[in-house]
Amino acid sequence: MQEKNHSVFSGTQYDAIIIGGGPAGLSAAIYLARAKLHVLVIEKGTLGGQIALTSEVKNYPGVDNISGAALAETMRRQAESFGAEFLSAEASQLHLDTDIKTVHTTSGDYHCRAVLLATGARPRTVGFLGETEYTGRGVSYCATCDGQFFKGKELFVVGGSYSAAEESVFLTRFARHVTVLIRRDDFTCAESVAERTKNHEKITVLPHTVLDEVSGENGLQYIRYHNTLTGLVTEHRTEKGDSFGVFVFAGYMPDSALAQDHTTLDEKGYIIVSDAQETEQAGLFAAGDVCRKRLRQVITAAADGAVAAAEMETYLSGSERKNTPARP
Repeated sequence: MQEKNHSVFSGTQYDAIIIGGGPAGLSAAIYLARAKLHVLVIEKGTLGGQIALTSEVKNYPGVDNISGAALAETMRRQAESFGAEFLSAEASQLHLDTDIKTVHTTSGDYHCRAVLLATGARPRTVGFLGETEYTGRGVSYCATCDGQFFKGKELFVVGGSYSAAEESVFLTRFARHVTVLIRRDDFTCAESVAERTKNHEKITVLPHTVLDEVSGENGLQYIRYHNTLTGLVTEHRTEKGDSFGVFVFAGYMPDSALAQDHTTLDEKGYIIVSDAQETEQAGLFAAGDVCRKRLRQVITAAADGAVAAAEMETYLSGSERKNTPARP
């Protein structure tokens, strides 16, 4: 990407606004700011997104081992060194019908010529009683993040996906025992992965089972679930002073609400983009886990951000568009 100065804005006006400070948004910020564009990154939570919750990243090329938070902080500093600006706020609405776009946030309105949605995805909840109340207090969605807090405890895993099977095995590093509750009759992943879980000496797999409720005072002490075929209800209470944990692996939900009035989403709510990360709306781009894609990893999110940044620079310079538009 050539380093050109296209910026004509100041104050609350920018060449490009990036909504989302995960790997996709941070990668795009690095590329755009290095191209001397006036860039603002808006993040409502912790910079890094889901990766900030990961204690170890071991599959990012060129990096042997680093925490997700440290990797995100390195990306932030790099983007900031090139001139990118950061705002802690939540974007609530977009107005994109004119050349100058408006991003409404909890900290006021900001204007730009191009917008990148890099809002990512969040864990899908399953709806049992106590799920929301005890999130972070016994209910978790990240084995790598929270498994170590349950050393010697009994754990319950909800889900039948590849992640549920793999993370159940991972959790045996910490847990006294792991019970997997699967709504269907079996895991939906490859049999080789499922068999490793089903044959593990510290794991019990219960098919046709739905979690109904969890509760407790200092953590979780009570759980109730039932078999959908027999109707059998199982209740379990820990001994006094003990507790257990529940890990939910039911997939992710894209944080695509800002895009729904402006471009096409697929049946699961992911944004449909072209090979250049363009949406159907002129001046609106999307990158990372919020997009429909085959692989959701740090490296693919970062790559999406770089591709989007290159196309955004082309868009901002007024050059002829070379890529095909997004299509369903």
